[in-house]
Amino acid sequence: MHKYIYPLFLLTAISLSSCKKEQSVSEILDKPYCVPAEVKEGLKIEKVVNRPIERSITLNGTIDYNKDKTVPYISLVDGVITHVNFSIGDYVKKGQILAEINSTDLSELQDDLKSSERDLLLAKRELESTMQMYEDGISSQKELIEAQSEVSVLEAKVKATRSNLNRYEANASTGSFLIKSPITGYIVSKDIANGSTVSAGEEALFTVADLSDVWVMINVYATSMRHIKKDLKVQVSTLAYPDEYFAGTISLVSQVFDSEERVLKAQVTMNNTEMKLKPGMAADVIIQLDDNQGNALAIPNNAIIFDNNQNYVVVYKDDCHQEIRSISPIAKNNIYTYVNANIDENDQVITTNELLIYEQLTNKL
Repeated sequence: MHKYIYPLFLLTAISLSSCKKEQSVSEILDKPYCVPAEVKEGLKIEKVVNRPIERSITLNGTIDYNKDKTVPYISLVDGVITHVNFSIGDYVKKGQILAEINSTDLSELQDDLKSSERDLLLAKRELESTMQMYEDGISSQKELIEAQSEVSVLEAKVKATRSNLNRYEANASTGSFLIKSPITGYIVSKDIANGSTVSAGEEALFTVADLSDVWVMINVYATSMRHIKKDLKVQVSTLAYPDEYFAGTISLVSQVFDSEERVLKAQVTMNNTEMKLKPGMAADVIIQLDDNQGNALAIPNNAIIFDNNQNYVVVYKDDCHQEIRSISPIAKNNIYTYVNANIDENDQVITTNELLIYEQLTNKL
């Protein structure tokens, strides 16, 4: 049997190399994981709060324009569009010139206004005369009522014609009339182009919507009707912002059951100053049920990590000190998971990039 005898210097080198490797691994394991700057930038942290256990239901809905703040512009005259100054999605201000139209009808409106104003002046004089004769006992009450009615009709006609003319502005240099935006908002539809012919009272030329607040139209099934009422506070979530909940209020509940869709329609009014809610988007409307089931520690669902059939959270101390904690839920709704052990009130849990940090921490174990 042959034995291999290594020189002493070689054995020493192998031993030193082994010690260096062990030392290097030990240093790596002992060094804490610190959250990198690029991860910290998008990091969100929330406190664990002791709060009432709430059950919830989720209804589906669709984000819609606030119809009270949406104006479809329908032409009052026939004519030809000579110039268009806007595109879909543009932000426009009330009174801003959006298009030019050539039309002979507008001059007729101006003539109508002058004629109606003359008729109104004569009707007012007639009313004064009739009132004087009625006081003198010469005219009957019927004649007085007829005179008053004539003035009211003409006043309404003059007001309507003036309102219509205010929607246009003459451009003497081109012989055209200018179409102005009726409100401040965004152009959400457009059905005109240079050279297109328009007819009075037909399809809207364009639509302007104020998107600073929107509606969410929700479908309420028969099983959920008893939970829905006006002025109820709700939370709304969307696929575009899955980690964010928007607060809203039920502003209207229909009293007519839709027999075709088998639902009751309800309307939620939402503040939309950040412009994150786009009409046409699908939405989930979360309604907290008012039933007392005691209190427990509430952890945002966004913080929960499910791994190896167990729920975990990452507790944040500082950038270089985090802990993985296992939790056992006792209740859950669409926003919170409730627990009563292994975590303390006011502990901070990571709700964004938590999976990335969890994997970094578990790789060091």
